[in-house]
Amino acid sequence: MKGNILIKNAKMVLPEGTKSGSIRIKDGVIINIDLENSMMPESDEHFVDANGLHLLPGIIDPQVHFREPGQTEKEDLESGSKAAASGGVTAFLDMPNNKPSVTTMAAMIDKLSMAEKKCVVHHGFFIGATPNNLSELQAAVGLPGNGIAHPGICGIKIFMGSSTGDLLVNEKPHLENIFSNTGGLIAVHAEDEKRMDERFEMVKERKDMAAHAEWRDDECALLATQLAVELSLKYEHRLHILHLTSGLEAKWLEGIDNENGLVSVETLPQHLTFSEDDVAREGTRLKMNPPIRYKKDLKELWDGLYNGVIRCIATDHAPHSIEAKAMGWPNAPSGMPGVETSLPVMLTHAENGKCSIEDVVKWMSTNVAELYQMVGKGKIEVGYDGDVILVDMQTKHTVRDENSWARVGWNPFRGMELTGWPVLTVVDGVPVFQRNEETGPKGEILVEPGSVGRKIVMMPWN
Repeated sequence: MKGNILIKNAKMVLPEGTKSGSIRIKDGVIINIDLENSMMPESDEHFVDANGLHLLPGIIDPQVHFREPGQTEKEDLESGSKAAASGGVTAFLDMPNNKPSVTTMAAMIDKLSMAEKKCVVHHGFFIGATPNNLSELQAAVGLPGNGIAHPGICGIKIFMGSSTGDLLVNEKPHLENIFSNTGGLIAVHAEDEKRMDERFEMVKERKDMAAHAEWRDDECALLATQLAVELSLKYEHRLHILHLTSGLEAKWLEGIDNENGLVSVETLPQHLTFSEDDVAREGTRLKMNPPIRYKKDLKELWDGLYNGVIRCIATDHAPHSIEAKAMGWPNAPSGMPGVETSLPVMLTHAENGKCSIEDVVKWMSTNVAELYQMVGKGKIEVGYDGDVILVDMQTKHTVRDENSWARVGWNPFRGMELTGWPVLTVVDGVPVFQRNEETGPKGEILVEPGSVGRKIVMMPWN
């Protein structure tokens, strides 16, 4: 389903800056941007007066775990995409560590089919790497110099260190085989498995959450990041480093030769907001891999965003039940929800002077689309897809677990007062979510599952 909508009197965050005006979307595509506010509603379109609101391109979350197939009691593609829409996310890229893991084209086709029936936003998926599924990876993304871009398939995911699920590729010969014999983009969870095994012996008798960051320390992350970058540059293979957490890595990455843009990096709102003090207060609710680290890392990650070493922001939305999270360290699973609060968290940082609204759009939409070579996404521009959101920078809501759209029903930012909540999420010109006085802070979904949202089209890597 594609729609027609006119949004007037908005503060529009355009590629050239923020300007007041109107936007018209017809048949799901932006056809007019009017800085004079002179366009009048037509009979076949939805009309919105956006006075006092900011209009942003839809947020693109390049790392989520929506748990389908196999763990739908935690999340599925329907509940996850609804949570995404509530947070202004109009497109997502989902990870392959399902049950069973998505490591074949047959499993990928099944997952794409499920998404078509369940999602309310645009979607793409990674295929998971194993030590012995090279031919499946090649079928998904192509060969060196001859990349393939199947709609909805965004790249290869490699777990260099164990996290959640059964995917692990940590031996250098296996990694070399993948980097040297595939096309496409490779995204890595960068933690060194050998060092983690050694260090766990130091902390295995402890019960405090501080042990988590000591176990999976910044050197674990740096060693894996260095190896991934080495292989990327050696084989001239496009590499994306997922969820950077440490200042040590950010500083090292400043010094690499990345003029050809082979290497890109993301970080998370959690690691830009939380530090050891929050972990001490919230305990295993903030347990994730790689871990929440320290105040010094938080500052250096912000510096990495400012200097361009870190190009984009994801959420690593990875829900587990609150009962499982209450099992204590080390037994509680790693991961937390986040897709519905990532934008308000970052816009609250903007409100507090850490960055600008334009920075947030760049990091959470424009750069993501560019890094993944998405067609028609990431900007409010004529000819681009009609994926936009209206956010309210004046109204604040406190994050409460009971307002969560994620199936597990809790949020790591509970108790925080945030601004910049989406009041309208539009996908292909169709309003899919709204939040107002009548709906309350949770808001409501406006469409049926599967009626809106498509496989994301991306250009191939060669």
